[in-house]
Amino acid sequence: MKWIDIPPVWLGACVALAWAQATYLPFGLGFGEIWADLLGGLLVGGGLVLMLLALTEMRRQKTTIMPHETPSQLVQSGIFTRSRNPIYLGDVLILAGLILRFDAVLCLPLIPILTWVLEKRFIIGEEDRMRRTFRADWARYEAKVRRWL
Repeated sequence: MKWIDIPPVWLGACVALAWAQATYLPFGLGFGEIWADLLGGLLVGGGLVLMLLALTEMRRQKTTIMPHETPSQLVQSGIFTRSRNPIYLGDVLILAGLILRFDAVLCLPLIPILTWVLEKRFIIGEEDRMRRTFRADWARYEAKVRRWL
């Protein structure tokens, strides 16, 4: 059952809620079709690019991408020079973009909720493991690069 507690499952649940709200409870609210589609597409695309850049860098460094495992390397290059958590940032951008694309106005609170879940269930534990494993290197990296952006 550990496979259930991974970020894509949480993202998928939020996306499903947003889709359901837009489909079954639209209430006639909307962001405006053209702007919502454009901005939503940019956010989804940006999130996917962030994830791809991060996954590529992690594979290049031969370290795990699994959130509950201790990485073998502290990745500090590529997109990781800008954000300590580009994959999680990508998750949040994808959710925001899909909420816009679906016109799911009532699901906007899912964005801070997903952010909170990612931080509490994944990021804090990962950072604690890296702090114990990489000690001084982690301290320098943490001081230099922000958690989100």
